[in-house]
Amino acid sequence: MGDKKSILIVGGGMSGLTSAIEAAEVGFDVVIVEKNPYLGGRVAQLYQYFPKLCPPNCGLEINFKRTKSSPRISFYTLAEVEQISGEEGNYQVTIKTKPRFINDQCTGCNKCAEVCPVERSNDFNYGLDKTKAAYLPYAMAFPMQYVIDGSVCHGKACAKCVEVCNYQAIDLEMQPETITLNVGAIVWAAGWNPYDAVKLENYGFGQYANVITNVMMERLCADNGPTQGKILRPSDQKEVEKVAFIQCAGSRDENHLAYCSGICCLASLKQSTYVREKNPNAQAFIYFIDIRAQGKLEDFFVKVKQDEKLSLVKSKIALITEDPATKNLILEGEDTQSGERIRETVDMVVLATGMEPATATVKVPAEVAYDDYGFIVSDQDQKGIYGAGCIKRPADVAGVVQDATGAALRAIQSVVRR
Repeated sequence: MGDKKSILIVGGGMSGLTSAIEAAEVGFDVVIVEKNPYLGGRVAQLYQYFPKLCPPNCGLEINFKRTKSSPRISFYTLAEVEQISGEEGNYQVTIKTKPRFINDQCTGCNKCAEVCPVERSNDFNYGLDKTKAAYLPYAMAFPMQYVIDGSVCHGKACAKCVEVCNYQAIDLEMQPETITLNVGAIVWAAGWNPYDAVKLENYGFGQYANVITNVMMERLCADNGPTQGKILRPSDQKEVEKVAFIQCAGSRDENHLAYCSGICCLASLKQSTYVREKNPNAQAFIYFIDIRAQGKLEDFFVKVKQDEKLSLVKSKIALITEDPATKNLILEGEDTQSGERIRETVDMVVLATGMEPATATVKVPAEVAYDDYGFIVSDQDQKGIYGAGCIKRPADVAGVVQDATGAALRAIQSVVRR
């Protein structure tokens, strides 16, 4: 399948979609490979962008429409690249797909989920709630197609979903498939993962229910999230009155991530506006080493910090403990500007964890250069395989869109010169 003039895009998030659309709309065939059962990546999990504080739905919807209407774009979901051989202009790529157990005849009627007796942790909501084993990944999922989680489904021993489906859309005998493509260039846009907050033992993530991460906070605030947009703390579903944001949670730390992810400060500033918008009486605290808001984003910082119920405290919180009776959290540290000791009690803590490239754990199955932290090096000698977006460096959405456009151009150049 495929030909030497086509381009493979690995990753269907904002970077991958951008590269695919840009290449396709100037006349090149593109194949997207995405490991999730949907396109959209982590942007689909956001509540709002900064600095405009608008929802990501509009941008995603436009990209989905452009993808769907393009005869030059095809895609595989639940798929990963296993092997790459060849050279610029002539790559042979082996792709392994997992079974969805639901075919293209699915109409999204939800009957399969209604009768499914098995639940699974909802990874789209970062485990904050559950779905049935037969589920739609999220309300605007593209493709708009249900999927069955084979790791928890009872299969043919249950088959209640098969009985209620009027469209013969469910096939519990689907098997993994191996696909071979021949392409001229590859854009690796596999994205990023939040740093594992369990490793931050002094902050109690995984031990205290009301310590969450910044990506989890996005889902808590989302209208299609686990609490329908209400900021309720996980332990007792109580509306929060005091929230603390801990900056550089694992970042700029030689024992964890030695680098700064650049966007965490802005993400916490943005999330503090969520707290104040949804509960005008709530207080928010941001404990920071430095506030980094470069260029025009400085205006966003200046605007947000004027809120009288937002406290910006220069401090690296040393320890978080829990009051077992109330499940409130006690923060201890030092205000490095005043020298005074900090001991603050809050309802919930949000850890601003940094961005780790997907290639820190899963490498490209080809000769590709990485820096010390697992990011793909931008200016490497090998031509034909190009990183895009957060696989190269931490960036916001606008930044990855620009970078992905550049990656598409480089991939096109590889195809043309060969």
